[in-house]
Amino acid sequence: MKRILLSSILLLSIACGLHAQTAAPDAAELTKFLQDFLAGASKNDMATHDRFWADELVYTSALGRRKGKADIMRELRAEQTPKPEDGATVYTAEEIRIQQYGDTAIVAFRLVGTTDKAGTKTVANYLNTGTFLKRNGKWQVVAWQATAMPKPEAK
Repeated sequence: MKRILLSSILLLSIACGLHAQTAAPDAAELTKFLQDFLAGASKNDMATHDRFWADELVYTSALGRRKGKADIMRELRAEQTPKPEDGATVYTAEEIRIQQYGDTAIVAFRLVGTTDKAGTKTVANYLNTGTFLKRNGKWQVVAWQATAMPKPEAK
């Protein structure tokens, strides 16, 4: 009986240890990095984009277009300053899930884009998944996938 009990405790200890190894030790840092990026992206801040995206980025947009960091930066430079009548969009992240594998992390979340145009708010939801790589102590995104969620049907 003692042997079974000791074996059970040992197996439970190993299982708990395995779970701890798969946890995301940098989850708080990655979450803040993502939230800071979304705040900057809401303002089309070039420096924020430059920090977030790695030079070798592979980005697949919700419209099915593939681009790299150079394309994103070029698009940001080409955009005109938004006019108040165009409205402003604020991006936030919900349902954040982080899986970390050493210096690599997968960050999946629901991106919520809330646009306020002349007092009327519209909300768009996307499922995003990013592959983050830590180099020289800093995280950057090397791959990104965005998928538009269908709008709920009116009842």
